Amino acid sequence: MKPSTVELNPNKLVQHLGKPASEFTKDDIIRFIKDNGIKMMNFRYAGGDGRLKALNFVIRNEEHLDAVLSTGERVDGSSIFKYIESASSDLYVVPKYRTAFVNPFEEIPTLEILCSYFDKDGNPLASSSEYIMKKAHEVLKRETGFEMHAMAELEYYIICPKEEIDIEYPAVDQRGYHEAGPFTKFDQLRKDAMLAIAEAGGMIKYGHSEVGNFTDDRYYYEQCEIEYETTNIEDAADRLLIGKWILRMIAARYGVTVSYAPKITVGKAGSGLHIHMKLMKDGKTATVNSEGILSEEAKKAIAGCLDIAPALTAFGNTIPTSYLRLVPHQEAPTNICWGDRNRSALIRVPLGWSGEANKMITIANPNYSEELKDHSTKASYEYRAADASADVYLLLAGLCIGTRHGLLMPDAMKLSQKLYIDVNIFKDEHKARLEQLDHLPASCHESAQAIKKYREILMQHDVFSEGLVNGIAANLEAHNDFQLSEKLYGKNEEIRKLVDRFLHIG
Repeated sequence: MKPSTVELNPNKLVQHLGKPASEFTKDDIIRFIKDNGIKMMNFRYAGGDGRLKALNFVIRNEEHLDAVLSTGERVDGSSIFKYIESASSDLYVVPKYRTAFVNPFEEIPTLEILCSYFDKDGNPLASSSEYIMKKAHEVLKRETGFEMHAMAELEYYIICPKEEIDIEYPAVDQRGYHEAGPFTKFDQLRKDAMLAIAEAGGMIKYGHSEVGNFTDDRYYYEQCEIEYETTNIEDAADRLLIGKWILRMIAARYGVTVSYAPKITVGKAGSGLHIHMKLMKDGKTATVNSEGILSEEAKKAIAGCLDIAPALTAFGNTIPTSYLRLVPHQEAPTNICWGDRNRSALIRVPLGWSGEANKMITIANPNYSEELKDHSTKASYEYRAADASADVYLLLAGLCIGTRHGLLMPDAMKLSQKLYIDVNIFKDEHKARLEQLDHLPASCHESAQAIKKYREILMQHDVFSEGLVNGIAANLEAHNDFQLSEKLYGKNEEIRKLVDRFLHIG
């Protein structure tokens, strides 16, 4: 790693060890702990509820530290995952050295490391979401020669008692997008979180205030977003989980609540978990061609994801309030289609940097004298339906499967063209185009039927098992929410109770 890259990298281990996190070894971790007076170490791993769990160690000597870092530890799987029986519940959690970071909250110097699950025979836990994602990605690479990079847009609400907010500079209801202080109240919380996530190894693109900004009879609500840079999907998933944990920890210190719930109340902006993807080959982007235009391969990948889109909601929209967000005529998508820069589409290709766009810097800065660089590699495409109830590992697995499906589908380009939109489908003059498009599921119940319908594609190459598909469907059906949106229409108190039930999802 170049000295300047180490110098500016916010991760303390990268700075101290002089190498990227992907190259961390056990000896590196031990050296950092000894050199920096680290007294404790925490193992972290995702539970069945999507939240990071913790196992705490006091470092008593180098031999003990070496053993823990070499073998991992045992945990009770039946207390972490409800589908594991207590009669045979022991699992191993084994550390992934590349995920190590210094805990920013502990008074005692503490190192954090994410872990993977293994079974009694020392094999990756077959039902682990992380392992399923890895299998899906390996199959994509083996069968097509392409790989996928990804990142997430993490949207959330900050909630606090309204009497604690200075209303001298009130925000405009539902007009909070990129608003700044003093009209927003929690810019500093977001910036504190961004820095802490970056120091924990997350590659942050930017953060900003989002649309939602309102007050009800109890609380003040302010919506924000922290967006990551695209990276390999393992890091994308791991760093998102760490980021959600860090945000909650900082919010607790501020004495406020952070919620990733997809819907806070009817009529106000919901929170999504948009996933940006890049198609890669031989370490270079295959998302755009040599002219900076979306490639044929990317269009096929998009078509494949759209073809199985109803099933993807089983991974990305897992609670009843997910479907209070996915309603027509809002920015959250309900129809299966894609388009350029089009926020009414399920998959959107954002504005990129190619051709004449690279010259913008010379217009803004007449004294700019450097040779213009090619920034078309920043191009990505964005899946917009998911929210933070998602099992992010399974969601990325599903998107890998959709990508593989599209790349190998004989009529992928035909389907891509059929599902492309270049208009706002929710305007009355485009009603005929809207009627040509299929809909996403409108409830967990419908999502369960969708995953069962597409089970053969999901189970190809043994990525998903039939038992897992059936289990996911059963969990969705257990919400008993068929036509719930219609049943709750106008019943604000019942909606509030439902929102409160899922306020701390993910």
